[in-house]
Amino acid sequence: MANIVRAALLQTDWPGTKDAMLDKHEQAVHDAKAQGAQVMCFQELFYGPYFCQVQEPEYYQYTEYIPDGPTTQRFQSLAKETGMVLVLPMYEIVQPGLYYNTAAVIDADGTYLGKYRKQHIPQTKGFWEKYYFTPGTGGYPVFDTAVGKVGVYICYDRHFPEGWRALGLNGAEIVFNPSATSRGLSEYLWRLEQPASAVANIYYVGAINRVGIEDLGDNDFYGQSYFVDPEGKFVGEVGDPFQPELIVRDLDMDKIRTVRDRWAFYRDRRPDAYDELVAR
Repeated sequence: MANIVRAALLQTDWPGTKDAMLDKHEQAVHDAKAQGAQVMCFQELFYGPYFCQVQEPEYYQYTEYIPDGPTTQRFQSLAKETGMVLVLPMYEIVQPGLYYNTAAVIDADGTYLGKYRKQHIPQTKGFWEKYYFTPGTGGYPVFDTAVGKVGVYICYDRHFPEGWRALGLNGAEIVFNPSATSRGLSEYLWRLEQPASAVANIYYVGAINRVGIEDLGDNDFYGQSYFVDPEGKFVGEVGDPFQPELIVRDLDMDKIRTVRDRWAFYRDRRPDAYDELVAR
């Protein structure tokens, strides 16, 4: 019998308030569960607008403690209720003035498994992230969940192959890449980088992006969320470039071993020859 994991992504737009965004995502979890989903990831900084289009201290109010904040606890209860693994990209506070772009991972029984903190922080027009986020600590954890070994790599991280590889070395079978990325900047890379990384590291990737234009700027988030398999092939259709969409796909987990036995990249890699990679 095939080892199938039914996985879900939500790409959506900003309704104007945090409460409305939280409610929208809670409903999406129920909708995904109704379609048989076992694991689901939300988009980057899921409960707020993408405030990095501006540099204003008022948006520090979107920070929450993880796991002791209200959003983590709310979705822990929802994970337990639905029996789904949930990946929650949020704005984390450690103490005033120390904030991270973070994803919490919740197991299907509601257990908080841990967090990933975005490692690579951009600072360019429309993406003023160094104003809001400290570069991540804690490396590239992989979480042993009810659906397998899950990793997270957030938005701008996807441009850096080293983290993708670290997640593979740490045992990842599915890596989620929640994003907020806009038309005209990196759209041409969107369907290249994640499939290439799935091939190079031989695991599944779930890539999630927002849709719509928010009041804070003119970034036009282009959606097109998708799952890609270890051969770099899209699993089903790519999401709509303009409209909110719940994407639910079946992932054949046995394919990971099949492809790894065909392409022995982990056997043939040469860490002894890569000293330059850790030098400036």
